[in-house]
Amino acid sequence: MAIMQQNVAKAYGLKKETGIPQYLEQEVLSWSKEKVILKMYDLFIISAKKKDIRKMNRVLAELMASLNFDYEETATRLYRLYEYVQRLVFQKRYDDAIFIIQELRNAWNQAFEIEK
Repeated sequence: MAIMQQNVAKAYGLKKETGIPQYLEQEVLSWSKEKVILKMYDLFIISAKKKDIRKMNRVLAELMASLNFDYEETATRLYRLYEYVQRLVFQKRYDDAIFIIQELRNAWNQAFEIEK
């Protein structure tokens, strides 16, 4: 639980000493795995528009760490795509990075019918 709270605090840019508002913590903890992925994609897109490289890299690292390699082919392809997006961020090609992440977000949303 403490690790999840730290990740939420980092994702929302909250300082450790202020903590996470309880309503926000409860909301995030109630999200499905699929919705968490959508929100991570959203955070990446917002961060890219702000050119916040540190936050974009944090999101990509979380996405890469969340891959399930029991499904090796799919996970490997996503991992390589996330690596490519990292290179785009390094090259400051934010629009290209946003395009890829937005397409992944749209596909994820459509596949799981999370938001209508």
